[in-house]
Formats: sequence, C-alpha cells, structure tokens
Amino acid sequence: MDPKERFSSRVDHYVKFRPGYPPEILTPLQERCGLSPNSIVADVGSGTGLLARLFLDLGCRVFGVEPNAAMRAAGEQFLAAYPRFASLDGSAEATGLPDQAVDFITAGQAFHWFDLPRARREFERILKPGGWLVLVWNERRINATPFLRAYEELLLQYGTDYTTVRHQHLDEGIIRDFYGSDGLRIETFDNAQYFDLEGMQGRLLSSSYVPAAGQPGHAEILAGLERIFHRYQVGGKVAFEYDTRLYYGRLG
Repeated sequence: MDPKERFSSRVDHYVKFRPGYPPEILTPLQERCGLSPNSIVADVGSGTGLLARLFLDLGCRVFGVEPNAAMRAAGEQFLAAYPRFASLDGSAEATGLPDQAVDFITAGQAFHWFDLPRARREFERILKPGGWLVLVWNERRINATPFLRAYEELLLQYGTDYTTVRHQHLDEGIIRDFYGSDGLRIETFDNAQYFDLEGMQGRLLSSSYVPAAGQPGHAEILAGLERIFHRYQVGGKVAFEYDTRLYYGRLG
C-alpha cells in the first residue's frame, strides 16, 4: 500500500481516537532551541493537525504539509480557527516550501513513512541556517499492563502488516544517522488515553494495519477486543498508555 494513502479510509477514527501530544514537549524546545511565538514551523506529515495545534497555541506560524487529501482536509477543518496555519499539498520529499523558509521542521507519527535520503535533502533545503528538526511520536507501552499485553497479542494475531510497520522497527540508529553528527537530544514523556468499549474499538480501527470492514480478520479482531476489554476494564474503561518520544537536534 502507498504510505501516503494508508489512512484515507480511517480519517474519522483517526480524528476521534488517536492520542494528542503532551504540551510539556514544548518546554525543552523553548529552553534549548529558541522556540518562540515568532518561530516558523513546517509540520511534515501533519495529518489531522494534532501536533501542529501545540505550536499554533504557542503562537507560531505553522505550515501543515500533508500528501493525503482526506487527512489534509481533516486537518484544515480541525485547525480552521487558527489564522497562522496554512495547509500545503506536499510531502517530506517535496514540501512545496521555498528555500530556507522555516525555523523548525516537525513530524509526529510520520517519520517512518518518509523516503529518508530524499526527505533529508528537502529538510536541508527548507530549514533556515541553525534550524531544528523535531520528531515526536507516541509509542504504545506493549507490556505495561495485562490489558496492553493482550492488545499487543491481538495485533500480532490479526494485524495485516503490523510487524512490518510498527514504530518500534525504526531503531534509534536510523534516527541518529538521519540527524548526522551535530548532536541529537532525546526525551520521554508520559501520555495516556482512557476508553470505553466504543472508544477502544475506534482506537483500534484507526490503525492502518487493522483489517477493515469486509477484510479477513475484521470480525475476529473486534470480537477479541471486546473479550479483553471486558476482562480488564475498570469502571467501564481501559487505559491506553504511551511513552511520547521527543527527538530534536540540528541536521549535521
């Protein structure tokens, strides 16, 4: 499947049920990278706008670069109240931005889909001298609780290409190589969502590796989810826990 089209049929679930990012991730960027309301940001693979919103709330000018038309439209709707947001039909490899246009490039949950050599050349082109690259994603804790372990087993059993695309396969060495020699900083933040059964089903179906309606395994994975939900719920909810990984540095 073309990575740029993987989420076209899952936009509604993505908007409603995917986790945002803790605002605390902005603190080290302000203290160490000079992030301020005057900063210009390119959020590459901006999707539905969850990461871009943090920078807009700070007052930054943000260009959301998104190749998927349905995701881009959802982001435009989500961020319609922000006059400093501009939406671009572009990709990590061809953003459509001018040379040396931005102070920061950000990417949330999208970096592992990039063509890395081409993306790096494009990032070098659009960053101002001394600009920063910021990568963020929510990494699900697969062994933190019995529920999360059971959820992981469900994905391993029924996920279409789960073992190929899950974020853990993008190891830290690849990220360090992308940044180069100028120093990469890494920080981790706690994050969580709390779901009833309907919300948990929506969160499951927002993932591109989960069989969609009409595909083999769809009914089975939903039935399995219902079983483990009822087994592990407390007060009608289950906790979906994450480590939010923040990578930031200059391109060496």
